[in-house]
Amino acid sequence: MQKITPFLWFDNQAEEAVNFYISVFKASKITKINYYTQAGADVSGMPKQSVMTIAFQLNDQDFIALNGGPHFSFSPAISFVINCKTQEEVDHYWEKLSEEGIIEQCGWLKDKYGISWQVVPTLLEELLSDSDPAKAQKVMQAMLQMKKLDIQALKHAYEQ
Repeated sequence: MQKITPFLWFDNQAEEAVNFYISVFKASKITKINYYTQAGADVSGMPKQSVMTIAFQLNDQDFIALNGGPHFSFSPAISFVINCKTQEEVDHYWEKLSEEGIIEQCGWLKDKYGISWQVVPTLLEELLSDSDPAKAQKVMQAMLQMKKLDIQALKHAYEQ
């Protein structure tokens, strides 16, 4: 068991969201589902025997989703970074997670459930931390012009 597990509060679509995420990330699964008892339903206002929490894994990372009602919503102040080795990976996660969501700048997007993701090529960190500040600056300028990050365009900016 990992020490820290992200806990995601949904209004009432936790099961739908978890099934969506499992379809996006290949090495993923639901590990446990808990249902509201009468006592939990009385306190939460959620229907008895409806899904309360779903424990799941995305690429071996544990998460828990809760159907907790409309009291809280997600914010871009917390996001999940997906480190991608290839443009094919960037494209896959970008296309799947941005479907019905909101595309933002610099590899950020908000999915249809309101969760913010950063789809980032692993090469970006290497290019931005280059010992030549002029090269790193060119990469930063190129990145700031992008929505979905493009590895070839970042390399091109670096090499100029």
